[in-house]
Amino acid sequence: MTQKKVEDSMCNRFRLASVVVVAIAAVSGTVVSSQAPRTPQSPYLATPDNLVAVRAGRMFDAKAGTMLNNQIILIKGDRIADVGPSVLIPSEAKVIDLRDATVLPGMIDGHVHNAGRGDSVEMKTIVMVQSAVRDLEAGFTTTVDMDSRGGFGTVDLREAIDEGVIKGPRMQVSGQSLNQRASSPYPNPGPGFYSGFTEGKNINGPWLARAAVRESKLHGVDWIKIYTTQDFVGGRELYEFKEDGSLVASPSLTLEEVQAIVDEAHRMGLKVACHTYGGDGMRSCINAGVDLSMHVTELYKDDALLNTVVQKKLPIMMTIDDLAGLNAGDKRLLANLGFTGDRAVTRLGMAEQTFRKLLKAGVPLPFGSGAVAGDGAFPHGKQADQFAWMVKWGMTPAQALQTAFMTEANVLNYHWANRVGSLEKGKFADVIAVAGNPLADVTEMERVKFVMKGGVVMKNDLPSRPLSTAAR
Repeated sequence: MTQKKVEDSMCNRFRLASVVVVAIAAVSGTVVSSQAPRTPQSPYLATPDNLVAVRAGRMFDAKAGTMLNNQIILIKGDRIADVGPSVLIPSEAKVIDLRDATVLPGMIDGHVHNAGRGDSVEMKTIVMVQSAVRDLEAGFTTTVDMDSRGGFGTVDLREAIDEGVIKGPRMQVSGQSLNQRASSPYPNPGPGFYSGFTEGKNINGPWLARAAVRESKLHGVDWIKIYTTQDFVGGRELYEFKEDGSLVASPSLTLEEVQAIVDEAHRMGLKVACHTYGGDGMRSCINAGVDLSMHVTELYKDDALLNTVVQKKLPIMMTIDDLAGLNAGDKRLLANLGFTGDRAVTRLGMAEQTFRKLLKAGVPLPFGSGAVAGDGAFPHGKQADQFAWMVKWGMTPAQALQTAFMTEANVLNYHWANRVGSLEKGKFADVIAVAGNPLADVTEMERVKFVMKGGVVMKNDLPSRPLSTAAR
């Protein structure tokens, strides 16, 4: 990394930190002093002596995919101390009565973009906080930012949340992506924050790919995000449809570049996620050993590649929310070619065929929405509508819910499946609740009423019940 690039990055990180207080006031409504110590005095962190009992009328067992009745979740500090129907509630414990609700683990979204495009550093920072708050209040207590439009600012966002400076979900982040769509070849000096479709590192060659991974690791990322199917260059969308109505998706990185990225990332304890719609781009991902493939609309056409995915049980993240948001544009492109009605197979239509094949084959389908900052077609805080698509495409409601619990938890880096994804002893006390029964109506997940993260109540819109000795 050049000295100028280091100085630019440090300058931008300082600017991001200086604007966090403004972001807090603008988004979460709570002013926290920039000089506040890193202690549990934060309203967003549990104290070690925190003792809470949650009475659940119904509780979803995320591992078994079944609903249990009349459960008690005992919480000490930020962890679950015990769960079951006969757990004794200490007299000094605070009791939260959710006997009229359905209690579930906090949801996990494995693919979000917290920062917006084309904004100043200050606005990106505020928007990143807004995105985090929206996700948390929608019941997503863990998220993964895959390709930040805010440079490495998501690393600071993750740290600010962990330290209790602001409220938000637990986060893993990839920082800037490695791709062939950035405006200048890596490692040319550039600002830490990029605008338009110039974000990321435009790598050329295996050794520069390794250098880019090392730089990202230095900034503190948890994942490396790569693009092996090219989509945008200079603000122009490359996805088009051929005269026969099939999708055109240009391969991006070479197999040698992808292999170098995967080898270097794994050597440093990072996981690699691959943006691909299928074809040779996805084949490079699979052959190089990436940990997660995302989008993957065209896999239903490629039996050989599909069989490889099935045999290896490789997780595939379909980002249905993202594809649904792009559906209207795809229909317009196809209509221009004379394809309408059933003859117009959009990326969403392709994804359904792939999804059904993968589901039948037992391939892990972790939850990832592709939510983007702002109020566009697939915004933060609305991604639970993806469950309805999953049910429409063949899953039971229980299977759909599990994608956002243990299925996604098993994909996270650092063995986070031991910390999140289910309501079990020793895991973080990340608890959400809805009024109805999502196994009867999965759209209940779009109306989360109660959110607890790490033993601290972040949201409670459920009607209160009078506390009595019977509640204990």
